[in-house]
Amino acid sequence: MKRLLLAASAALLLFAGGCGYSLAGKASSIPPEIRTVLLLPLENRTPRVQVEQILGGAIADELVRRHRLRLVSVREEADSILSGAIVGFQVTPVTFDAEGRGLQYEIVILAELSFRRRVPEEVLWANDRYRFRDSYELEPTQADFFDRETLVIREVAQKFAETAVTDLLEGF
Repeated sequence: MKRLLLAASAALLLFAGGCGYSLAGKASSIPPEIRTVLLLPLENRTPRVQVEQILGGAIADELVRRHRLRLVSVREEADSILSGAIVGFQVTPVTFDAEGRGLQYEIVILAELSFRRRVPEEVLWANDRYRFRDSYELEPTQADFFDRETLVIREVAQKFAETAVTDLLEGF
């Protein structure tokens, strides 16, 4: 009985190992010869200033952190090019205190992203309707008269970059 159980366990392990499962964040749909990427500045098609700079910087940081692609600054050194535009940006209060001040906000960022091989030019991954949604809480006090939106964009930029780079690398 023990041998049968051991054999069944071994067969299950062999089957599971060959069925395409892998650790999250380790899969890649990018051809192995693509090793370097040029990140072009994101275009901002929203009225919110600096959003493209903050999100572009977060994407660059995430690419470096992942170690899958080396970030380069010269087009001729790049195997691939990542480009895009921020096409929508919205912050909406969703919960309020008794005085009508916003306590929790939802942020929605819409982007067009494209990852392509440089030579020969070929689109490897693209998402013309990339949607990122997150929420954050804000403690309203009488001293909070400055623009908190830029601070929030910086906070959610890392999450935006993590999800965007994961989609790019894993082909979702």
